Amino acid sequence: MTNYSTLNQQALALLGDEPDMIANLANISALLFNELTDINWAGFYLYKDEQLILGPFQGRPACIRIPIGKGVCGTAAATLTTQRIDDVHTFAGHIACDAASNSEIVLPLVINEQILGVLDIDSPMHARFSHADEQGLTELTTILVNHLQRVA
Repeated sequence: MTNYSTLNQQALALLGDEPDMIANLANISALLFNELTDINWAGFYLYKDEQLILGPFQGRPACIRIPIGKGVCGTAAATLTTQRIDDVHTFAGHIACDAASNSEIVLPLVINEQILGVLDIDSPMHARFSHADEQGLTELTTILVNHLQRVA
């Protein structure tokens, strides 16, 4: 089980006073990819031109553009709600960027009630993400969004 208290302290240290969003997202995706077990992709999609566009990530090459409202990422962006999916193959409209992925958690990054992007983490295991993962990752996205607002 991941110690999210420690992971989130590491995230705070990585963010420091760095104002560059892409550099910060790259470091957070690397942190998650190296600290979380049983995952095969961790990264960000950023909202631009009314769609999600691939941002910094760790893992296999990924889909570049995701329409808002499509797939797990697009649903999280459209509804501004976390999507924790135990079996992506049962999710209506799932976009299979990596056939090895079986479960997924997507957390929206929201500033002033507007979507900035999403944090997307995939796993080859079914039901990989627990309520504790969702809570810990929600804290992480709050830290990240607060940092981005502060340094903007």
